[in-house]
Amino acid sequence: QVQLVESGGGLVQPGASLRLSCAASGSIFSISIMGWYRQAPGKQRELVANINNSGSTNYAHAVKGRFTISRDNAKNTVYLQMNSLRPEDTAVYYCTALSGPKYYWGQGTQVTVSS
Repeated sequence: QVQLVESGGGLVQPGASLRLSCAASGSIFSISIMGWYRQAPGKQRELVANINNSGSTNYAHAVKGRFTISRDNAKNTVYLQMNSLRPEDTAVYYCTALSGPKYYWGQGTQVTVSS
């Protein structure tokens, strides 16, 4: 079992920055990929970014150049630095971890971008 706890969401104005954090606990030795998904009201959950154990990253086209995912293996934590936020980035952001064949999910953290 893997437990994920997110933090760092909030309400910001367009153009601002936020950093999300996700701390993993439990069977962390088996985690291969960690990442972030988001779900806006009335829309499907979508991949934002992920990172594997080697540090290779993958980003959604909509966030490339604005968001940066990073991973601190010593702290079992993954971060999502979000810059130049736009109203369309408003969503609940979920941390995810792939352990063996199973995906684990955090409880989600709300990010709202509004003037």
